[in-house]
Amino acid sequence: MLDLFSGEAPWSETLADGAQVQRRRALAVADELLANIDAIAKLNPFYHRITPGGHRMSVAMTNCGDFGWATHARGYHYSRQDQNSAQNWPAMPALFYSLAVAAAEEAGFTGFNPDACLINRYEPGARMTLHQDKDEKDLRQPVVSISLGLPAIFQFGGFERDAATQRILLEHGDIVVWGGSSRLRYHGVLPLKADIHPQCGAFRYNLTFRRAF
Repeated sequence: MLDLFSGEAPWSETLADGAQVQRRRALAVADELLANIDAIAKLNPFYHRITPGGHRMSVAMTNCGDFGWATHARGYHYSRQDQNSAQNWPAMPALFYSLAVAAAEEAGFTGFNPDACLINRYEPGARMTLHQDKDEKDLRQPVVSISLGLPAIFQFGGFERDAATQRILLEHGDIVVWGGSSRLRYHGVLPLKADIHPQCGAFRYNLTFRRAF
């Protein structure tokens, strides 16, 4: 049986109450995760969403699971189908689900049952502005975020957009989990710096697991 948390010197760092970085936790299965991303992207290709304000997001996205994250003129929502193709999202791979559940449990969140996985692809210059994940119905469930590919600076802030932020370097195989009293903290990613990663080339991939409904 594959040990999901085997690999290169895993350890955890606390960011705040209910929030931690699990360093290198996904490293042992990173190649399999990337293969699954490729398979999902063949069924539902990455594309750049348009924000309600009419701006093209710098991050390209696809989804898997029962629900996917989408945008429309009135805001953001989860749907069972891709608004572009009108097709259901690809199924969430078993490895995705088991790794997310195990990471949540290690962070103290038992019973995590994600039904949505957002897959973001960053290219040099792409960023994610500070935001809260608050479109989910059950905010008692945590968010689990897995980083693959190029390193990025993750911003983890407070409960107001202008609150001070921590800047955390996230590297290939790192997992961030936040929930409980930290569930609605603002967070984001600074513009990705250009480089080449041995497995991911010029990209960073981020898998974000939520319980949408």
